[in-house]
Amino acid sequence: MSPTIAGLAIGAVLAFAGLAFGFWGLLLTALFMGVGAVLGRSAEGKLDLRGVLDALRGKRSST
Repeated sequence: MSPTIAGLAIGAVLAFAGLAFGFWGLLLTALFMGVGAVLGRSAEGKLDLRGVLDALRGKRSST
C-alpha cells in the first residue's frame, strides 16, 4: 500500500469518526489507530519496543 493510499484511508476513518462521534470520538479513534500501528510494527519486527521504552526513560540515546 502506497503512503498516499494509507494517508487517504487514515483521513477517511478520522473524518468519519469526527462526524459520527464528535471531537472526543475523533481523538479516541486516532489514539487507537496509533496504538494499532505501533503494535503492528512491533509484530512485524520493524520496531524494538524495549529500545523505545529505554529511550523514553533516558537509559539510552540515539546519539
